[in-house]
Amino acid sequence: MIEMLKSQRLFTHDEYLSPRAAFKSMGYGDADFKKPIIGIANSFTELVPGHANLRELADWVKRGIYAGGGTAAEFGVLATCDCLSNGHKGQYFSLPSRDIIADGIEAVAEASLLDGLVMLGSCDKIIPGMMMAAARLNIPSIILCGGPMLSGLPFDGRCSDFTSLTEAFGMLKAGKITRDDLNLLEDQCGPTCGSCQMIGTANTMCCLSEVLGLSLPGSAAIPAVYAERKRAAQASGEAIVSLVLRDVRPDVVITKQSIQNAIIALNAIGGSTNAVLHLLALANEIDVQAGEVLGWFEDYGKTTPLISKIFPASKYTMEDFYRSGGIPQVLKELEDSLFKDCMTVSGKTMGENIESYPYSFKPDRELIKTADRPFGVGTGVAILRGNLAPDTCVSKPSAIHPSQQVFTGKALVFDSEEEANEAIIAERVKAGGVVVIRYEGPKGAPGMREMFSAMKLLYGFGLGTSTAVVTDGRFSGTNNGCFVGHISPEAAEGGPLAIVQDGDEITIDLPNRALTLHVPDQEIQDRLKKWTPPMPKYTKGHLSRYAKMAQSASKGGILKLD
Repeated sequence: MIEMLKSQRLFTHDEYLSPRAAFKSMGYGDADFKKPIIGIANSFTELVPGHANLRELADWVKRGIYAGGGTAAEFGVLATCDCLSNGHKGQYFSLPSRDIIADGIEAVAEASLLDGLVMLGSCDKIIPGMMMAAARLNIPSIILCGGPMLSGLPFDGRCSDFTSLTEAFGMLKAGKITRDDLNLLEDQCGPTCGSCQMIGTANTMCCLSEVLGLSLPGSAAIPAVYAERKRAAQASGEAIVSLVLRDVRPDVVITKQSIQNAIIALNAIGGSTNAVLHLLALANEIDVQAGEVLGWFEDYGKTTPLISKIFPASKYTMEDFYRSGGIPQVLKELEDSLFKDCMTVSGKTMGENIESYPYSFKPDRELIKTADRPFGVGTGVAILRGNLAPDTCVSKPSAIHPSQQVFTGKALVFDSEEEANEAIIAERVKAGGVVVIRYEGPKGAPGMREMFSAMKLLYGFGLGTSTAVVTDGRFSGTNNGCFVGHISPEAAEGGPLAIVQDGDEITIDLPNRALTLHVPDQEIQDRLKKWTPPMPKYTKGHLSRYAKMAQSASKGGILKLD
């Protein structure tokens, strides 16, 4: 049990009269100062569909905090939406926002001597930033996710989402659909607020927050508009007060073992490759070296059964996943492979959570398989190495057609996402080609943009199973087709990707976890000697600082002063 609340330094000494007065000026009273002060880090914004419901959820969190005997104090956190930023310079700010979020929460919590935190988010970089803040601050913390949106209009044989529009645009250009079809899809692909319906980065990281023990059991996949989401919010508010009073901190929740649990679950659900970046960054916050974490990714990536396929890998959406038991059901199937002694914010260990969870839904075995009868083994997230990626790169076999598990083609090289997209739309990319997109890594972009549009356009033009994309950028969890990202060292650091030329032959070999540039070693070295670094794209502002401090994707894209 806690001996003294952190906030009491502000409220029990005469030399700190001004904080009491400041709180009283906002309506708080003397009774509030005797209770744990719980910060609600709310990333509500009207610019992000996954966060549009967080203002209401914050009110339910406050109910829980007051019911649990705490005092609530809400503050704002920034959030960006990849749907809005993809395909233009706004995407440069997406990954860098993760560090701004972590820094911002750290600044408010430390400046205000908060006793605990409930952090509200949903989308791609917000949840990882909150995880990093929890680890860094090491005060009792719970993450409450806003929940996925409901399914969109059926399109091309499956439920639609926002990413379907880019595929549809390619189909329109190829003469496969009409403008009216596209307009109808625009109106109906996002019927409610919430994070996108597929197992993209947003829902992947929400699910992994639950696996890590940072979110309450069963809370990750509850759809945004369900009443159960409000009950989860209130329960989170009550739970955080209990954690504060018991002094249960993130250092007993976020551990080497819980991160390994998250990697196992990531592979089991076929989650986003972006999770590699974010779990590396989280591990860095607890001083675990990137090499050790990549070793876990390599080991579990080869041995973990794929027991769930969620859109875009199947027709099933996150709403279906929730109704099939969600993360608790997945953990139950995997329990023999997990570190079950890990503590969670429920106040119980993972093993105790698995044993006591009510399991209200019967699992659909076409969506969530058993561990002994999976969709496959070693098909989740794959770490590749080779002469084109000496420090590793990342792919996702479960998103790649069986015919492309080993793919060899000739390179068509572009120095930006925009150049690649223009070439695809102009139909310069043909079957059998490998689209190489470079200078999109953490330093080169700067910000490591998603090559989402290129993959979707290739799909729309009917090239999804006959081409590949290789890049030092990253991918959305919604991408399918043959792709390899996170190539390290990146082109801007003088990695081999920088010297690839049109017509060079490249092989992607997923079974053997290899990426090979078929150019003699001596020629690679000769080309590298002639290479000159590109000029910085930004010379002031956050992106200028980011480009100077950002580390390789193989280190999680973390920021570090050399």
